[in-house]
Amino acid sequence: MTAAITVDDVTVRYGEVVALDRVSLEVQPGRVTGLIGMNGSGKSTLFKTIIGRIRPTHGVVRLGAATPGAARKGGMLGYVPQSEDVDWAFPVSVRDVVMMGRYGHLGPTRRPKPGDRAAVDEALERVELQDLADRQIGALSGGQRKRAFVARGIAQDAGILLLDEPFAGVDKRSEATIVRLLRELVADGRTVLVSTHDLHALPDLADDAILLLRRVLFHGTVDEALKPANLARAFGLSAPGESAA
Repeated sequence: MTAAITVDDVTVRYGEVVALDRVSLEVQPGRVTGLIGMNGSGKSTLFKTIIGRIRPTHGVVRLGAATPGAARKGGMLGYVPQSEDVDWAFPVSVRDVVMMGRYGHLGPTRRPKPGDRAAVDEALERVELQDLADRQIGALSGGQRKRAFVARGIAQDAGILLLDEPFAGVDKRSEATIVRLLRELVADGRTVLVSTHDLHALPDLADDAILLLRRVLFHGTVDEALKPANLARAFGLSAPGESAA
């Protein structure tokens, strides 16, 4: 089976700082994979490398058989960024944000057709934002904003969806809605890679997990990932029974 996401020996440097160090991993299709690591571990850098926003110093990334650029242009890749990466003051409505997911389907005129509007309406309904469709995106709560960007990925019909900390600052209702949606998307055959600090939600959310600390420390079952010794390595702590260096 061809991996949905392949990261092969990828290194990313910011000047003298090594953000990712020879990272290799494969995310299999039709699964939710959780990406776990402390702040500064390289999670956001990895996401931006996968979507092609950052060019690696070394190594390659493939989405199926496509490069990140080709995957983006082909509409096969959806991305939900961290909140701080979005200009919430920009004068667009929730519906406008979700319609951006249809951009690759609009044709040369870039004018939405009835099918595009129907896809947006369905996506808004799935994330329970249909009553807020005409509200300016920045006027939503944190959880509602995240759900709007998930709706954009649904409307896009992207086969691969990346979510960077979708549960940060969200209410319990939004968290439960997002978890349910991701499980539904995977049941429909899509692939999800999601970074999160919410370890308690991980067993219900993910099929497997990756522990990252500039390198891949572990990639396997959620139960194994959550063992104290593995989490201690990922968060730069001494494992139980070990003294700090």
